[in-house]
Amino acid sequence: MLNHITIMGRLTRDPELRYTQSQTPVASFTLAVDRDFGGRDGGEKQTDFIDCVAWRSTAEFVSKYFAKGSMAVVSGRLQIRDWTDREGGKRRSAEVVVDNMYFGESKRREGGDMRGEPRHSSSYDAPAPSMSMGASAFSDLGDDDGELPF
Repeated sequence: MLNHITIMGRLTRDPELRYTQSQTPVASFTLAVDRDFGGRDGGEKQTDFIDCVAWRSTAEFVSKYFAKGSMAVVSGRLQIRDWTDREGGKRRSAEVVVDNMYFGESKRREGGDMRGEPRHSSSYDAPAPSMSMGASAFSDLGDDDGELPF
């Protein structure tokens, strides 16, 4: 049996971080995920709004580094929950229980990061490789790796 889902989209709001009675962190958020195709008549693309929930350290990570509008890749499992609303009606909802969450785009956008903070000048900009006629796009690295950015 296999229950694995991977989706990519933008957060529709800031993640909501809460704690259970036993102080376990839990973050909930919704991803707006575009479908790869338009309507049957070739019209506008459709968007699904998918509820997600992250637990423990993943919840804290999501709350700290993601905000409304952030592009994110979520990997996890689909969970269907049955519940009763205030009027006593039976309800069912689907959500993705997040195992891993990744940045879907570069942190810096339009001179600042995703939360609007100013851009720091300490970023590393790799030089563009130069190629001459007949030269290979690859070159051997010497023993001195002191200038590598990692």
